[in-house]
Amino acid sequence: MHLPRPLAVLLGATPIVAAGLVALPLTAAHADGPGVGTPWVVSVGDSYISGEGGRWAGNTNNGESIHDAGGNATYLDNPAHTAEAINRCHRSTAAEVHIGGAASSINLACSGAKTGTVAADSSGYFKPGLDFYDNGAGKQGQAKMLQAFATTHNVKMVAVSIGGNDFNFAGIVQQCVTDFLGSPTWWKDYCKDDAIVTNAMSSANVSAQRAKIATAFQNIRTAMRNAGYADNSWTLLVQNYMSPLPNGAGIRYSESGYSRQNTGGCGFWNADADYANNTLLPTINGAVTGAISDSGLTNTKTLNVANAFTGRRLCESTVGLYEEKGLSSWTNAGAVDKTEWISTIRTATATGNYYIQESLHPNFWGQKALRNCVRQAWNAGVPKSGSCVRGANGFNASGEPNMTLQ
Repeated sequence: MHLPRPLAVLLGATPIVAAGLVALPLTAAHADGPGVGTPWVVSVGDSYISGEGGRWAGNTNNGESIHDAGGNATYLDNPAHTAEAINRCHRSTAAEVHIGGAASSINLACSGAKTGTVAADSSGYFKPGLDFYDNGAGKQGQAKMLQAFATTHNVKMVAVSIGGNDFNFAGIVQQCVTDFLGSPTWWKDYCKDDAIVTNAMSSANVSAQRAKIATAFQNIRTAMRNAGYADNSWTLLVQNYMSPLPNGAGIRYSESGYSRQNTGGCGFWNADADYANNTLLPTINGAVTGAISDSGLTNTKTLNVANAFTGRRLCESTVGLYEEKGLSSWTNAGAVDKTEWISTIRTATATGNYYIQESLHPNFWGQKALRNCVRQAWNAGVPKSGSCVRGANGFNASGEPNMTLQ
């Protein structure tokens, strides 16, 4: 018999990077530069592109070893792979930017990043935004990092995901789960009408966040211009946000009892799940898309991932936990098609190698699926726009779930 989990749910889109930025080898003397040398693809932005959650393939309540696809090195991105360059950035080895082939790649994104740098959050973690912040002691904003890197490397595409944290997406999810666990089925307390949601979705706030996102895009352009690039010599690939949960009717656990959160890690009332898909995410994605035109950039392409995980989302009736599908390991044949591509919502009881901040992010399967789509958007150096959707079951030759860029 399962007992209800604590109400305190701290989500991973926000609790993020930490102080102590290790000097990255971005400014060392290098023969390459704008238009010269191996082409590079760079990722900047937040947890939905940094690779948060990339250690775990699918979900289980029966132990880490069942779905540990990345091991302890998953987030260790310093040159020696012994620590994080920025604590809690969680730049995963499975991150989508590492497309391979003729393009080299570097991940400058940080889990929890907003459009602007936060020198220290409530936990003391440093969160580099898409700006030119520089404290003179090694801590820099992502635009500043990009500028330094692009000066000595031939950057041809910059992939970006930003805006979700500015809308306080993590706080909203926390409120939704708290409301689910704290109210009975006969008197449901919905988060969709709570102030944290209505304030975020107000027209004034949407306009304000859209403006911040546009400025972030302009900062990327400025970084590239400062590094010596003409606007038409590189591409900004703007990625939006995927639906991590199905609508309420598609959740495989009942609203009654606590199994929806305690077993599945998806503690949303049906009406709140519907609201998230029908209003919340479209509004955030609309702000991201609108910010492209507001920014004035002329060298952009878009990667629409809103429906990329349909059929493989957290608690969706078409997939299950390993134990629900009779699987013993992430290496079992067919595991990728039977398990979830989104990490479970973890509570303050997360132990071992699990991080609360991994909650509701693409896991190992999801990261590899997105990588497949980024490679298709890269299009052998002639970037193109498209919508990323699931393809046939199984893997491609690179060990990634089959995906199609439409």
